[in-house]
Amino acid sequence: MTKNIEVKSDFDILETAKQTIRTELRCIENLLNYVDDEFLKVIRLLFSCKGRVVVSGIGKSALIGSKIVATLNSTGTPSIFMHAAEAIHGDLGMIQPEDVVICISKSGNTPEIKVLVPLLKARGNKLIAMVGNSDSYLAKSADLMVNCFVEKEACPNNLAPTSSTTAQLVMGDALAVCLLYCRNFTANDFAKYHPGGSLGKRLYLRVSDLYPKNEKPIISKDTSISDSIIEISSKRLGCAVVTEDDKVLGIITDGDLRRMLNNKEVIDTRTQKAENIMTKYPKCINADAYAVEAFNIMQQFHITQLVVVDDKERYLGIVHIHDLISEGII
Repeated sequence: MTKNIEVKSDFDILETAKQTIRTELRCIENLLNYVDDEFLKVIRLLFSCKGRVVVSGIGKSALIGSKIVATLNSTGTPSIFMHAAEAIHGDLGMIQPEDVVICISKSGNTPEIKVLVPLLKARGNKLIAMVGNSDSYLAKSADLMVNCFVEKEACPNNLAPTSSTTAQLVMGDALAVCLLYCRNFTANDFAKYHPGGSLGKRLYLRVSDLYPKNEKPIISKDTSISDSIIEISSKRLGCAVVTEDDKVLGIITDGDLRRMLNNKEVIDTRTQKAENIMTKYPKCINADAYAVEAFNIMQQFHITQLVVVDDKERYLGIVHIHDLISEGII
């Protein structure tokens, strides 16, 4: 028999969403009460760990545990995930003597946890309970506890893990960020763990990785404007750099040509020289600079290319905004 479902109003649906967020916000704010001396001891233990951090859980807590492991690994804390149910069927072998184990559970009294905890204690591994019930079996058996208590779930039936999993996630982030802070983990360190994504590229990709892919538009100060236009068109970068003995004297861009054409004075492009219309002192960037720095300069001065130079200010090439776009920097 099909259940009759009342059609809910738009207002009630939106209000339900808002109430869910309000409930979880209150739960998160309450976690501040549990960032205490016990929490500090947890950080000290994890920071001094000579092995890995093994995170375990079951059900929704297992999913949160997997995310916490990912965050720890990406911020310099070697970690692995071990499902609580699989641990008692062979996966316990992945735990090494110097590893520290974090068990995540809302109730702290699930059957799998009750089987797993004595096995961990027998191995001599330090055990941290990330639990919502400080009177639970897990909390009382652990060496240390991260309290994730929530007053109620955002679920109107107070059943579906909502506020409780959010609390676990937030406390996991708090652990990871504190460890990051203790390790003096920098943006360059972060890039080492994220070399493939656009986020990592913003942290490690340098101008020297980009400009060699482009042709090198170059003219002298005595080059005619006609030949300068040919150089600009053939190299397809919207500019040509005026040099003398490899040193940058100026640049001619599409904009310089437009301004020349808008000038009421008649100019013979075959006899006029590049130095007559070039922009002196163009914006330059060192080849060893980060690509994101090139983007910041382009954005600041509303330009689309930069002249690349070496440590001796010798002209090397051009980095164009299209290079940054193609690499995902923008």
